[in-house]
Amino acid sequence: MTAPIREWQDVNAARFEELKAAGEPAVIRGFASDWPIVRTSGESTDALMQYIGSFGEDTRVKAFHGDKSIKGRYFYSDDLLGFNFERRELTLGQLLEALKRKASEADPDGLYAGAIPLRDSLAGINAENPNPLLGDDIEQLISMWIGNRGRTAPHWDLPQNIAVVVSGKRTFTLFPPEQLPNMYVGSVDFTLAGQPISLVDLHEPDFERFPKFKDALAAATAATLEPGDAIYVPSMWFHHVEAHDAFSILINYWWRDAEAYMFSPLFTLMHALLSIRDLPEREREIWRKHFDHYIFQTDGEPMEHIPERARGVFQEMHPELVTGLRAYLLKSLGGVPKR
Repeated sequence: MTAPIREWQDVNAARFEELKAAGEPAVIRGFASDWPIVRTSGESTDALMQYIGSFGEDTRVKAFHGDKSIKGRYFYSDDLLGFNFERRELTLGQLLEALKRKASEADPDGLYAGAIPLRDSLAGINAENPNPLLGDDIEQLISMWIGNRGRTAPHWDLPQNIAVVVSGKRTFTLFPPEQLPNMYVGSVDFTLAGQPISLVDLHEPDFERFPKFKDALAAATAATLEPGDAIYVPSMWFHHVEAHDAFSILINYWWRDAEAYMFSPLFTLMHALLSIRDLPEREREIWRKHFDHYIFQTDGEPMEHIPERARGVFQEMHPELVTGLRAYLLKSLGGVPKR
């Protein structure tokens, strides 16, 4: 049995800051129960579709279409070189009409459109259904996910996430970041939708092929959310999401607390493939110590013996330094490797 995710109610912005500081997932029951879109969801599916469509039926959306044989699991092909679904571009009106039609079928194909940007495409929905936990001063990406029954493989996102269930039930299963060695993650550059995913099927885990996944399951937590409920997913936590109903909508908010100048650390990982991974073992271990010392600062502030103005690239970041570092990296990556 998977342990439950801790639950809260009546969370305001100040309380949310406390939850976020704990660094643990949190379910917020009834978070959006008074949203117009959630109240409309409680009336009927037709009313909800009309509500959404009224904000822009001609909005273009990118959708995944999966044959019923995949049982809602959007994934790779058997050889991991392709996918078991097709990508389609539709209007929002066409998507809603197709989902309405499939809802009447006993065993429909899978269809969903993800990451529809609300601020750009459907700003009215965002305006009528505000999130009081994140201030306007926080740069955030607000997206809508619309589909029928389906499953998103376990994956991590760099930003923090508040996901709000609008219609249908969804089950979230989360794994702490330290479970990475037990998650059997696939390609980091050839992905379904941008993020690396676990190759393990949560419904039918193959423990002969993925034996360490048992340890990941032992550390997992889960919760099933109803319309109006929300979940906070901290940065880098693996999460598997399953939509259980014939028509399902989720709105999520991604943001980072990091400084605006910072790249995704995944870029650093890619750079390290060229510069560190294939070094002789002794040299690689030396560089591990350098990263611990200078970047992770396991020995304390590495430059405390040098005046701030004399620390070069290790000064506190300022716009000119950011610009100079970016230029240096672009120049070095475009040149011939020096031996």
